[in-house]
Formats: sequence, C-alpha cells, structure tokens
Amino acid sequence: MSNKSKVEEMEDEPKKGQTEESTELNDEHIETETTEEIQEEIQEEISEEEKLREDLAKEKEKFLRLFAEFENYKRRTSKERMDLFKTAGQEVMVALLPILDDFERALKELSKSEDREMFKGVELISNKFKETLKNKGLEQVEVKAGDTFDAEVHDAITQIPAPDKKMKGKIIDVVEKGFKLGDRIIRHPKVVVGN
Repeated sequence: MSNKSKVEEMEDEPKKGQTEESTELNDEHIETETTEEIQEEIQEEISEEEKLREDLAKEKEKFLRLFAEFENYKRRTSKERMDLFKTAGQEVMVALLPILDDFERALKELSKSEDREMFKGVELISNKFKETLKNKGLEQVEVKAGDTFDAEVHDAITQIPAPDKKMKGKIIDVVEKGFKLGDRIIRHPKVVVGN
C-alpha cells in the first residue's frame, strides 16, 4: 500500500476510545458551531454595511442641504447687489428731478419771451437731459386731469370742491409730475383731488 492509502485508512478508522457515532457527533457539533459563527459574522457584516449605508445617506442629505443653502445664498446676494445698484442709481435720479422741474419752468417762461434762439438752446439741453435720464431707466408716471385718484400712485396735496359730479374722487390738476425708475415709483405725482 502506498502512503496515501494508509493515511486515508487511518482517518477512516476511529481514534482510540471513540466510536464512529461520537466522531460524527463531534463533526456535526463543529459544523453547527462553525455555521453559527459564520452566520453571526455575516449578520455583523450586514449590520456594518447597513450602518455604512445609513451614514452615507445622512452625509448625502447633509451635502444636498448645504448645496441648496449655498445656491439660495448666491441668488440672495446677487439680488441684493442688483437692488443696491438700482437704489444707488435711484438716489442720483431723485437728486436730478428738481433740475428737470427747473428746466420745464424755464422753458415755460422762455416761451413767453421773443428770443427764439435762447428758447431753442435751452430746449435742446432740456431734451438731451430728459433723454439721458430716460436711457438710465427713468419714466414719467402718466397722470392727467380726469383720472381716478389712486392713493398708492398719487400724492394728494389738497382737495377742492369738484366743478361737477363727474369729477368727484378724480384728479383736478397735476401740481408736480411723478417718476418711476424701473417698476418702483421714486416720486409720486402731486395732485389736486375733487371733493
């Protein structure tokens, strides 16, 4: 016999003091313990894997929230910058409105004089000034006598008895023109309202 077959026979033969049944029981016990240990290890690995998945999900959620917050911050600061530029322009426009009023008064008085060349010169400067302001976003609030008074748009400086019933609650006269810059009214038109 070869060495291999002797070893196989020895493994097949029961050890001293052991019967075949006890050997089988030992093998089954070892297999059961090994199976239980493997199952426990698998459960531990699964629970670790689940824990890692949960941690990953939490980190993803945290990242998405942080990203959304940052996007909101960018939008908000961009809007604030645009508003700042608009309001900076608004202050300059409001400061220039009295000059625009003075040009209109000067043109009204110069139209009464006989010097047409002076009138044309001042009118030219006035038109250029108005056009420049218009290009920067300044618009006149359109108001005329007979329009309905709106407290959000118009500034009533006085009320007078209406000349007829149709003019009650309507604008009788426009004392000072109103202007808006973009969508925002920067000077409300001053009006006289019929009572």
